[in-house]
Amino acid sequence: MIFIQPAIDPVIFSFSFIEIRWYSMAYVTAFLLGNYLIKSFNSSLEYKIDNKLIDNFFIWAIIGVIIGGRIGYVMFYQLNSFILDPKYIFYIWKGGMSFHGGLTGMIIGVFLFSKKNNIDFFALSDLVSLVAPVGLFFGRIANFINTELIGRITDFPLAVIYPSIDNFPRHPSQLYEAFLEGVVLFIILLYVFFKNYSKEKYGKISGIFLLFYGIFRFLIEFLREPDQQIGLIFNFFSMGQLLCVPLIFFGFIILYKKKHHD
Repeated sequence: MIFIQPAIDPVIFSFSFIEIRWYSMAYVTAFLLGNYLIKSFNSSLEYKIDNKLIDNFFIWAIIGVIIGGRIGYVMFYQLNSFILDPKYIFYIWKGGMSFHGGLTGMIIGVFLFSKKNNIDFFALSDLVSLVAPVGLFFGRIANFINTELIGRITDFPLAVIYPSIDNFPRHPSQLYEAFLEGVVLFIILLYVFFKNYSKEKYGKISGIFLLFYGIFRFLIEFLREPDQQIGLIFNFFSMGQLLCVPLIFFGFIILYKKKHHD
């Protein structure tokens, strides 16, 4: 059965020059719900982080994700535009955020915040990794509503037609990602967290997040339309796939070291 993408306006409502979009609402929901969940999971930790510190980290997380996401998008996907006009990096109203850039910004934020407040780095990064799939889920649903990051043309029975793009059935790659990177990954991390998670295992959730996100994203990229301005690298890999390789590598290294230490 081929589905037609529902015609949902990317703008929820507007007032004068102010627009509230589904994509921005996904970010707001992810951060607020993430903050709540981090506090809830934190209460189960052997080494608890003060909730006031978690509230303070909330600001660091927002700054890290937004700055990192924007810089990453420009450097990874719009480098030519930046070279021609360096001010392009500040043109946030034109859109463009990179998950890998946002992740880098978040990691830097976790590192600096943990150092500043004498918090175990992996204790905080595990909590952040644990709730990250929630944000990924909302973000991919917003991508679907915005008709962006669409899938490749397919004859797969459960395909989607995006009327604003063309009349070809395509993989609903955004929904694939919402399911694997959001729902499935969240279930995996919850299982690890509630199964004998202790101070000695700090870092395990971070490693699993990096490894499985990298694998899921790498595989789904084969079904996703490559970025038009870049295309396929070596006529095979997308930029997103290449950026997932370091995540898989470091995720594996973290888990290997944790297992070796245990």
